[in-house]
Amino acid sequence: MKFVYPAIFKEAAPGRFRADFPDLEGCYAEGATIEEAFERAKEAEVDWLTLELEEGCDLPPRSRLEDILPEAGAVIRNVAATIRLTEGYDE
Repeated sequence: MKFVYPAIFKEAAPGRFRADFPDLEGCYAEGATIEEAFERAKEAEVDWLTLELEEGCDLPPRSRLEDILPEAGAVIRNVAATIRLTEGYDE
């Protein structure tokens, strides 16, 4: 199943980028480039969502991009995570 949540990407320090998911409490990722931060954000999102699903928790609603107000210099991007919900199912 495909899940899509927005993430806020910003330069955390020179040569260091961070992605934070406003809807997924405590879910973030970092990378040396914005592209690396994006790839790691997908991994972090999969891990966060998988844990919530395994624990039987309800997933949070997704914020609309226009409702998120990033700080100056930050960008918002939707990050898609594909999670296999049925063992042995090929996507």
